[in-house]
Amino acid sequence: MEFRKVFDTIPEQFDKYRPRYSAELFTDLIEYAEIGPGKSVLELGPGTGQATDPILNTGCDYNAIELGEHLFEMMNRKYGQYPNFSIVNDDFITYDFENQKFDLIYSAATIQWIPEDVAFAKTFELLKPGGTLAMMLTRDDYKTPNEDLFNRIQQVYSEYFKPQTEYKHGSFKYTNAPNYGYVDFEKREFYGQREFTADEYVAYCGTHYDHIVIPEPYRSKFFSGLREAVLEAGNKIVFNETFVLFLAKKPA
Repeated sequence: MEFRKVFDTIPEQFDKYRPRYSAELFTDLIEYAEIGPGKSVLELGPGTGQATDPILNTGCDYNAIELGEHLFEMMNRKYGQYPNFSIVNDDFITYDFENQKFDLIYSAATIQWIPEDVAFAKTFELLKPGGTLAMMLTRDDYKTPNEDLFNRIQQVYSEYFKPQTEYKHGSFKYTNAPNYGYVDFEKREFYGQREFTADEYVAYCGTHYDHIVIPEPYRSKFFSGLREAVLEAGNKIVFNETFVLFLAKKPA
């Protein structure tokens, strides 16, 4: 199975535990791209809507393309009643958008799963002149204030983190957007903090692409080890996270 399809195997867990992005990020994005009624938006791979509500609620013409069948079905259940919502279950790489053009195309930790030349060239073509490409992701600082807990977790990873298929990062680089015609490229950062109980932390880790494919007998021991480590630390783990927003424009 392709790594970009593994999330479709855990739609309920993915919906409950994947991080939402900061309100400040969306305030900046909506203002920057001037999104509202009458504007057309495309979200790439929305998952189960981790970055959907703030954009959809502007009243824009919201469109999405989702590769995973089960994620697509959940998106329809959650948002299908909105008159400005539309989604297709297809692969962005091959899908024909015909004559559609967008004021904003955005991705929440999705675009990096697409070959760089396709991702940037196709989004550039689909944007209206002056349109915005927005790419967001989260970066978590897992070295928690509790050094003993961090070291215990690292020990669990060392012993039991044995993914069935090792993920090799592709050559996609967010900062390469200007190489494909984009201008006014910039990076903005926003900050937050997350806190989990032991069970929540295990469920959250179970939504990472390379954690989903850990086979037995390592899988049970790995997640059990994470749970025991957090329980022994008072059933709480806290770590800081950074929300990164890359912005670029198609020349007007």
